[in-house]
Amino acid sequence: MGKIVLYIEDNPDNVLLVQRALESRGYKFVWAPNGSTGLSKVESEKPDLILLDINLPDIDGYEIARRLRASEAMRKIPIVAITANALKGDADKALAAGCDVYISKPINLRELWMQLAALVPSN
Repeated sequence: MGKIVLYIEDNPDNVLLVQRALESRGYKFVWAPNGSTGLSKVESEKPDLILLDINLPDIDGYEIARRLRASEAMRKIPIVAITANALKGDADKALAAGCDVYISKPINLRELWMQLAALVPSN
């Protein structure tokens, strides 16, 4: 089985797009519809990479990134912020919270592939 990618995202259209794209390339796709579920799935699934929406209904992505970086067991998992927040400073805010990369929506699959290849190279 391929690398495990957890996508924490509340928009089903975005989830479906990313799920199809990742599974077509051999990644194991895991989904969480909100931050609380996402944090639980990080512990249970041990993903190789996390795709993280910033605007979630319960805990925002910045807080999730901070919690993951504060955890000894989870701090090394690469986090890619994927968000519609595209104002000046939003990328810096995501990186400061602990995200490794910032990608704006709508998702550009070419950019997503480039970042995945850099952060979780295949075996």
